Amino acid sequence: MNKKNLVALFGGQSSEHVVSCMSVQNVAANIDRDLYNVYLVGITEEGRWLLVDSEKEIKEDTWRTGKKTAVLSPDATEKCLIVMEEGTVKKIPVDVVFPVLHGLYGEDGTVQGILELAKIPYVGCGVLASAVSMDKLSTKVVVGKLGIRQASYVPVMKEELDDLEAVVNRVEQAFPYPVFVKPSNAGSSRGVTRADSREMLREGLLEAARHDRRILVEEMIVGHEIECAVFGGGAKPVRSSGVGEILAAAEFYDFDAKYYNGDSRTVVDPALPEGAAKEVRRAAEQIFRAVDGYGLARVDFFVKEDGTVVFNEINTMPGFTAISMYPMLWEARGISKKQLVNDLIAHALLRYER
Repeated sequence: MNKKNLVALFGGQSSEHVVSCMSVQNVAANIDRDLYNVYLVGITEEGRWLLVDSEKEIKEDTWRTGKKTAVLSPDATEKCLIVMEEGTVKKIPVDVVFPVLHGLYGEDGTVQGILELAKIPYVGCGVLASAVSMDKLSTKVVVGKLGIRQASYVPVMKEELDDLEAVVNRVEQAFPYPVFVKPSNAGSSRGVTRADSREMLREGLLEAARHDRRILVEEMIVGHEIECAVFGGGAKPVRSSGVGEILAAAEFYDFDAKYYNGDSRTVVDPALPEGAAKEVRRAAEQIFRAVDGYGLARVDFFVKEDGTVVFNEINTMPGFTAISMYPMLWEARGISKKQLVNDLIAHALLRYER
């Protein structure tokens, strides 16, 4: 049987660059090499695309000095990776792409658009689902039509911060402190702050504006921080895993608490009020379908002490690091990382089949 050529994209120009570099190592380690020739293509924070010779270069963080430029051709008649080195050009046929990219310019529909133009099958959600799910304000609009409870929020545009006091007044009229301030289009809790006072709200709005021009300020929801993994779409039925709980070491589960605080923990199948886990799974599948999800997503919720389920956000390319919840939740259901990764690739190859 002829092997297929797979390109694993990683890195990227987002604030989650380092997370992607961690994720791709776990993905690459679990790809079936009897089925696929794997080409690693790293995107630097400046936007250079480089062919990376080995996973060791990623682990040792030396890949950014590479000399082989490698870009995906958008030409649908070629379906190839164009590799350039010292004046030479080589075209490598590509059968499937695994875009292990988190955040802007990777998880937001931009790379998915290139792959759609090229008609190359790829793992994960398409342009629409990626863009809508990446943008928290847009997701709020979609979920608001489903009858699923979500946190109340105030949308803020960056240009409105020219009159910062007016924005602060609008938020204070909507709900009491504490509140959470979030960039609409950033992931891994980058730029997210908790505000307990007027001054903290001002600072939080300015911090969020450094990450995106669209911002949302949300009421605080007190409850269990719960995540649910989803797989399927297209020709495959949508199914969800069990649920997991985040036990953050910090005041809230920000970027540092996720990746650099060893006291943060995750618990699979936590004790929750009766019926809450089932409701989380049902809502996760419903939201995934509503955004036209394909392949995978992790859907995040709060579960209040009275059992009320409140939607938080959806991630269409969740982390695959050693501590990431998405693969952990499927492992708890008897699906190993290796099986999960290869099931995702096999599902990607069905993308253009009708």
